[in-house]
Amino acid sequence: MTIPVQITFRHMETSAAVETRVRELADHLGVFSDRITSCRVVLDSPHRHQHQGKVFNVKVQLALPGEDVVVDMERPQRDGHEDVYVVLRDAFDAARRQLQARMASIRGDEKRRDIPS
Repeated sequence: MTIPVQITFRHMETSAAVETRVRELADHLGVFSDRITSCRVVLDSPHRHQHQGKVFNVKVQLALPGEDVVVDMERPQRDGHEDVYVVLRDAFDAARRQLQARMASIRGDEKRRDIPS
């Protein structure tokens, strides 16, 4: 399933390779739900005076009937992501987990706990 994806770059140059990776990750989320109507991704590289290297923040918003799934991977300065591909992976992994939990609750699945004998 191909999900319509809107990608916004803030405070950084656009990149065809990053756009391609975002689209791949977004399309993979379609495996977990056919209810996704769109995906918005904002990649931001805010200027940090006291930090060496670039830091990337990513926000992923999946539009679903009802409530959207939103992941905002913004880290404090000391724990920032310096590789855009790593922060994309982390953001989409978090989105996948939220999406799976959402689909499980829609299906009525409950977390099963092992009760010790």
